[in-house]
This record gives sequence, structure tokens and C-alpha cells, in this order.
Amino acid sequence: MTSEAPGECFVYITLPGQTEPVTAGRFALDVDRRGIPEGRFVYGRSYLARQNALPLDPVELKLSERVYSTLALNGVFGALRDASPDFWGRRVIQRHLGRAQPGELEYLLYSPDDRAGALGFGLNQQPPAPRRSFNQTLDLEKVQATADAIMAEQEWPADAIKEQVGHLLLIGTSMGGARPKAVVEDAGGLWIAKFNVATDPWNSARVEHAMLVLARSCGLTTAESRVIKVAGRDVLLVKRFDREKTDAGYQRARMISALTLLRAEDNYQARDRWSYMRLVEELRRASSEPKANAIELYRRMCFNALISNIDDHPRNHALIAKDKDWKLSPAYDLTPAVPVSIERRDLAMECGDAGRFANAKNLLSQSERFLLEREQAGGMIDQMAAQVSQTWFATARECGVSVADCGRIAGAFAYEGFWQSSF
Repeated sequence: MTSEAPGECFVYITLPGQTEPVTAGRFALDVDRRGIPEGRFVYGRSYLARQNALPLDPVELKLSERVYSTLALNGVFGALRDASPDFWGRRVIQRHLGRAQPGELEYLLYSPDDRAGALGFGLNQQPPAPRRSFNQTLDLEKVQATADAIMAEQEWPADAIKEQVGHLLLIGTSMGGARPKAVVEDAGGLWIAKFNVATDPWNSARVEHAMLVLARSCGLTTAESRVIKVAGRDVLLVKRFDREKTDAGYQRARMISALTLLRAEDNYQARDRWSYMRLVEELRRASSEPKANAIELYRRMCFNALISNIDDHPRNHALIAKDKDWKLSPAYDLTPAVPVSIERRDLAMECGDAGRFANAKNLLSQSERFLLEREQAGGMIDQMAAQVSQTWFATARECGVSVADCGRIAGAFAYEGFWQSSF
């Protein structure tokens, strides 16, 4: 890596059933005459000639000899942005480079080999061999201590910075928000380790685990999870659903966020495209099983409303392709919130005629878009609401959430405004 920021890089992909990447194309990032960042991507001819070649995403970068260009998202195509580090990963890379604002292409290049999905990036035409070593679960105490230091903005001895940050550069999915995390490995495969932080209003590791368990009891497909103790502190482990362990190494699944599927920005100024109705229309077009995926998304939308998950933005939904076909990924990042209002709570995305209002009548208003008869959708809402109301406490306690923390999150579930009949 040279000291001068590069202007282009090669894009690698690990194709279905394989463990070694191949070069898919080249990405260049520059500025146009107006000073606006412009990205360009072109597939390599040798890649297009492959019988098993697949597009990087189902919406924007179709297999073609054309040169694709974009001025959106600071010049970074959605599928590439999804493989770029999230807020936490960027913070680690900033610390590693000693600069507050690296360029978007630098984030791609300095991000770890084991990012979300099947893509990789580098300066050489031939992709490097996949990294075979990962943090082990027994190393988590050291990783957690490093995460604490980054969160606290502590200064370290100069000779320790590179080594310690290096342990955190295996940071896991780019679709996981700002929480400190790392990729760890055990006999079962790869997991995202998510650490509690001092500012958490409750034990987030145990509460998030409980929400994933509760969601499964409501019929949702979710990521597998468990909680372990590290130096006396709880750490949430979430199984990587975009990786499959084999004797030859890890097979990777392509993955894009709902943000990319919606062709949307990830800032609140551009949230006019943040919509479950828009998302289900795009999902039905991209998915190989449109009805099943549409109903799964409807369940997820209703569950988010029932637990007051107001952080259900499009980065917290994803599509995955383990072969050539795309489908909705398992649910992840399901977290309750307890806003002050008991009359109205809003989801991050529009969910009905009344916009983002997390309300049963509003959820029902556009149920046909999810390929559900109105009566069927209403029964689904009633069943899920009863399950959440009647079992959340027992589920939380079984998952190790303390009585005190149960009291703190109690106001999140099936709040009064959920049943409001008018809006």
C-alpha cells in the first residue's frame, strides 16, 4: 500500500461452492468536472467469459461489458458500499491509519478480508489467498479490552497500536451498526462477537439474544445466537449466515443491504425511499421465492413494531445468495427501544398508509403488497401480538436478562398505541 491514496482497485468475488476468490472487475473512484465523486465499474472480460459468472448484485451491476458509473453514495456502488466497513469498522480503520477522514476507496482496501458477503478488494489483478486465521473465542478478552480502549479514546504506546488494532480489523459484517464487534471462530464456524459498552441502558448482549429467540417463536427466520462470558462480562455471539465452513475453507454468500435494493442513501435526509412497501416490491422482483420472502418481510415488519425496534433502517435488512438465487437473509440486529410516547411510535421505514406509525391498523393497510389477504394478515398480527405480550418476559428471563433489565425494557412490547384504532 503506497502513502498516496489509490484511485482504483480490483474487485474480487468468491463464487458459489468455491473458497478461493476470482477477479470480477475494476472499480475506479474520481471526481467529475464539478468536483462530485464519480465511481466507475467494469467487469473483466475473463470474468464475463466464465460459465459460472454471476452479477455482484441483482439491481445495479448486471453482467455486461458496459462501463457502469454513479454519482450517488460518494461514487460508491451499493453492492460495494455494503462490503465497506460500518461505523465501527471505519472507526477502527481511522485509528489504524491515524487519520480522521480516509477516502472511500481506502476504507474498501483497508477493510478485512472477511467482510460481509462474497466481495473483496485489492490493488493486484490476482486476488490474494483467503485469510485462514481468525480470532478464537478464547482471545475475546484481549479483543474486548482493545474495543474498550477505542471506545474510550484512550492513548496507547505507539508500538502497541498497530498490533492491538490488528486484532480488531477482523470486524465482521458491514451491516451491523456502531457497536464494537469482532469476527471469532470456533469449531462450528464464524461468529460476530458483539460487546456491551458502558453507555448501554441495559445488558444489550442478553437482550438482543432474547429478541432473536422471541422472533423465532413468532415465526421469523433469524440468525443463530448465544451469549458467553468473557472476563466476567457478557458477549453476544451471532452466527455468520453468509459463511459456510467446509474442509477446504469458508464458502461465501453474496449479500446486499436493503439500502442497495432500494437504491437509497443511508442518511435521514434521504429517507423518503425508506419503505417496507418499496422494499417488498423490489424483493419480489429479485427473489427466487417472492411470496415466501414477502410474507417473511411482513412478519419482520410487524415484529419490529411489536418490540418498538425503531432502528429497523434499511441497513438492518439484507438479501443473500448462496447460489445464483437471491432471498431475504435471516433477521439480525433486533433491539427493543422504550421511547417516552405510549401513543405513537415510529419505525425507521414507512410501513403503511400512515407512514412509519408502528400501529396494527397501519401495518394492515398495505398487507396486499406483501401477497397477504387482509384477513390472513390480521390473524398474523393478532397471533404475533399475543405471543410477544404473553411470552417476552419469560423468554428474556430464560435468556439470562435480569429482572431489573426486564423492568427497563417492559415498555417496549405491544405498547398502547399499537392498538390505536385511528390515526
